[in-house]
Amino acid sequence: MVTVDDVRSVLADLPRSYEVVVRGRIKFRVGQIVYVAFSKDESEIGFGFPKEEREYLVASDPETFMMPRESDLRFQWAEARMAKLEFEEMRDLVIYAWSMCVPKYVWEPYVVR
Repeated sequence: MVTVDDVRSVLADLPRSYEVVVRGRIKFRVGQIVYVAFSKDESEIGFGFPKEEREYLVASDPETFMMPRESDLRFQWAEARMAKLEFEEMRDLVIYAWSMCVPKYVWEPYVVR
């Protein structure tokens, strides 16, 4: 299980990233683009994720991952239950979500190969 503080520890030093609170929800942005957001009760995390790979992600582990609500299906977005995520998996997902918002030369040093 991961916590909001675990996610903060991963995202704290990423270039161009900052935290905001919007209507009681913690979100992380690059510019005006939200790439990570938590539910109000912090039990779920939403993150940037390619639309074309989303169904595969959810099918691979439906206990952990879920499709976004219908109004968010048009965005590159997926969601997960915080209680089911492992730290390493969360780290990879949120760094990948961040990398979708910044130029390659910015994210390249942070990508695990």
